Amino acid sequence: MMLDYPSLLLALGVSAACLMVTLFGTWFSRRTDSFLLTLAISLCLVVAGIAVYSTFSAQSGLAPAAIAYALFMIGFSTIYAASVQFRTGMSPWRLAGTLSFVSLALGLPLILAGLDGLGLIIMNVLTATLLVGTGCQYWTARKEAHGPLLGMVILYCVSGFSFALCAGVLIADGRLSLGEPPVNWAENLNIGICIAGMTGIGALSLALHQWRMAALHRREAMTDALTGLINRRALFDQYGGRKLSVSTAVIVFDIDRFKSINDRFGHSAGDEVLKLFAQDMLSEMLAEGAAARLGGEEFAMVVGEVMPGRAERIANAVRMRFAARDIFIDGKLVRCTVSGGVSVGTPEGQPFETVLNLADGALYEAKGAGRDRVEIATYLRSIRPAPDSRTSA
Repeated sequence: MMLDYPSLLLALGVSAACLMVTLFGTWFSRRTDSFLLTLAISLCLVVAGIAVYSTFSAQSGLAPAAIAYALFMIGFSTIYAASVQFRTGMSPWRLAGTLSFVSLALGLPLILAGLDGLGLIIMNVLTATLLVGTGCQYWTARKEAHGPLLGMVILYCVSGFSFALCAGVLIADGRLSLGEPPVNWAENLNIGICIAGMTGIGALSLALHQWRMAALHRREAMTDALTGLINRRALFDQYGGRKLSVSTAVIVFDIDRFKSINDRFGHSAGDEVLKLFAQDMLSEMLAEGAAARLGGEEFAMVVGEVMPGRAERIANAVRMRFAARDIFIDGKLVRCTVSGGVSVGTPEGQPFETVLNLADGALYEAKGAGRDRVEIATYLRSIRPAPDSRTSA
């Protein structure tokens, strides 16, 4: 037995309401992906629009059609804004408000003037545009999670196409005033596609949320929470299996007398010193490479496309930048220094861990030679640049 139009509309409303509750519950449990909350709010508007639209009839007049139009346009504008929020992280409300205002201005006066047929054509065209635009936003962000995002792109675009079909049938019908909801094959197909699409989009949105949470946990496991640099584990994951050529250098730093800073001023002051040094490292980073906190007050830089002399100059630039920094602790000016060790790979390739250990050995030579200086690994000293090009203390 074929379902009639009111039954299909009821099924769509129930489906949208269930998805709205699911998305809100998922957001509420973690409160991380705000786009889920935006989607839940947009679906609340759409559900309200469906409820009002179901009362539209020849006896009810045009008020339900006008109210439903407003709710639908605000809801679908917010759905589009949620996709932009997902891609960029920006607040969705200004965009949603702008799109809603434009959509209402285009169609609502026509419905209030009795041209509900023309108003519904505009509603379907605008909704199709917003849904296809939503799909395009997720397509732009597809690198984050190819599978779920590709599925969402398809479902949003197919749903948008079904609204375009509704507009096409109304245009072919040619009536500018209807006085009741249009009932035709395109409307029935549209509702069926929306029910299926809403279920699929809901499932994929939840999968995408889980994907993001897993990625967040992976990033947290690879990031030093204090400085924002990658940690030792991430550094070895990135370089541990590599052999470094002569154009790749490893620089190891250790903040001088760091324990005395903690003892004199407390661990919060020590944490601030660590964060400031991390900033100085990043200021001298090249495009190719990585900066990591190995643990405690020890840090490492991997610098690509450099020769030994340039790597030493980079290390000294970090050292001098940090030594020149004014650090105020409890209103007192504190000066800190750092020592560094430099090593590079070999023409035939040297394991990363070996190069790191050689740089670590050079670091402790710098410590033993008086601190606040940079030393290069012993085997590099025969090819060290002329003294006038050296900048170490």
